[in-house]
Order: sequence, then C-alpha cells, then structure tokens
Amino acid sequence: MDEVLCGNCSFYLDENDGLYGNQTKNATINKFYFYQSAQLVVLWMLLVAIVAGNATVILALLLTKTRKSRMNFFIMHLAIADLWVGLISVLPDLIQRITISWLAGSIACKLMKYLQGVVTYSSTYVLVALSIDRCDAITHPMNFTGSWRRARALIFGAWLLSFIFCIPMLVLFDEADIQGTPQCWSGINVTQWRIWMTSVFISLFVVPALVISACYGVIVITIRHKSRRVLGKRTTATRTYSDDLESRRASSRGIIPKAKIKTVKMTFVIVFVFVLCWSPYMIFDLLQVYGYVPDTQANIAIASLIQSLAPLNSAANPVIYFIFSNRIFVSLR
Repeated sequence: MDEVLCGNCSFYLDENDGLYGNQTKNATINKFYFYQSAQLVVLWMLLVAIVAGNATVILALLLTKTRKSRMNFFIMHLAIADLWVGLISVLPDLIQRITISWLAGSIACKLMKYLQGVVTYSSTYVLVALSIDRCDAITHPMNFTGSWRRARALIFGAWLLSFIFCIPMLVLFDEADIQGTPQCWSGINVTQWRIWMTSVFISLFVVPALVISACYGVIVITIRHKSRRVLGKRTTATRTYSDDLESRRASSRGIIPKAKIKTVKMTFVIVFVFVLCWSPYMIFDLLQVYGYVPDTQANIAIASLIQSLAPLNSAANPVIYFIFSNRIFVSLR
C-alpha cells in the first residue's frame, strides 16, 4: 500500500539532482532490503485481517434474512472496497517485497497502479457517501420517498469518482530501473510529482474530511435541537392523562430512534479510525515529497511503518462492524 500513490517518495526529495539523483548521492542507503522479515510479517497479518474480516462481513450481509437496509447497503460496499484493498494493494505489495523486482511488465504495472488507486479512493469515498446518508437519515427521518434512489446514486458517484480521479496513474507509472532493479515506478519530474501528491492529499484526505466533518456537524446540531424541543414539550405538559398521552406521542415523533443514533455512532467511529490511519500516511508522504524529511535509512524505515497504517484502516473496519453487530445487520433504512 505504501507504493500505491507515492511510490517511495524519498527518490524525489532533491530537485537539483533530478528525478533519481539521490541514488548517487545516497548510494549507501538501501531502498529495498531493510527490516525485510518484519515488513513481510506485518503485510501477511494485514492481508489475512483485511481479507478474512471483510469477507466475513460481506458473507454475513448476504446471508441475513432481515429486510435490506440502506445502512447495510453502504456497509456492503465499504467492505467490498476494503476487501479489494487487501487483494489488489496489500497482496501485490507483499509479492513485490518477496521478489523485490517487478517482473510483470509495463502494461501490468500501469493497470495494477490504476486499480490500486481506484480501491483506495473508493474505500474513502464510500465512507463519505455513508456519512452523507446518515446526515440525511437524521435530518429527514420521515422522508422515505427516494431514499434508496439517493443511496444508490451516492454509491455510484463514489465509485465513478474513484475511477475518474485515478486515470492519471495510467500515465504516471511505468516499469523503470531503480538502483539496478526493475520496479513499477513513476517517471515524472519533481515538480509534477509534487503537484500530483498535493492533488491526492486534497482529493483523498482534505475534501473527504471536510465533507464528513460538515455532515457530523449537522447531525450533532439536529440531534441537540430535537432533544431540546422534546424536553420543552415534556416540561410544559400538564399532568392529566390526555395531555400526558399527547406529550408521549409528540416525543415519539420528535426523538430520533436509538437504532439510528447507534448507526451514527458506528459511522463516527469508522471515520475516526479513517483519520487516525490515513493522516500520518498522507502528511508524512507529503513532507517527503516536498523535501522536509531527510533521505536517510532510518527515515525510510519510519516511512514504511507509517505507510502501513493506511491499509490498517481496511482491517479495522470489520472489527468496528462487529463491535456494533448486535443489531447492525438489522439496522435502518
């Protein structure tokens, strides 16, 4: 996963040296053979966790006999995207760390990088779509008309944007000789690479984070407003049976169902883990690209560790689902 969007950014730090200038200046730095056993163990653990966890979620959703819900629909697509992260991103990375060299040729390199980018974007954008849907479910709890149509449109838009935004990767990546070893790498200059990584940072992290934050801001305000309104009705209600009955009916119309609140809490946890896993990866790679991280053996090792946090997000999501699983597969519209 650490080479999906950035390759190894340490090659692009010194603009005066050209694209691969640091190879000569830092010839003693080993770009490939360092902590190899530890990296393989981590990748194997991630692969098993991602594939087993998300496959279990998908199977559970397919086998459930309850009424299909919008929440389940979004979780299904998020689990599918995360499963592909394991199969298309982590597995090829694992294979390449074993073989070291890229042996599949130029076309396979371009196609693999493109698909890796697509599943990475889709995992993020499906989460954005889920947040928008939960915002709509809280702000318009009684609006059933067109809710499924909007949900499908959100998912379609998430996957479509993922395929579109990753088109440049078909041009950026190709087979190249790196330190005498064939690799699936990018051949653009430093300025172009910085522009690309900045655009990735904005489109894959900043914009989704802002949209999700806005959704949860609206959700919190809506819940607080409805809670105060219901509390006000209870406070001013008389003690007579008829008035008390009417107050309870008003409360039942105003209070947001606990199951719906629970799905919002689950989505919030998923978003929190997403930010926790992705922010170190994106920030560190961006700092590398702009030359703020010295190109040393220690920093390359740190980069590999930090960049492993990104696929950890796809392994953590199934755990979150099952923490909330007592009703999660019987959830809401």
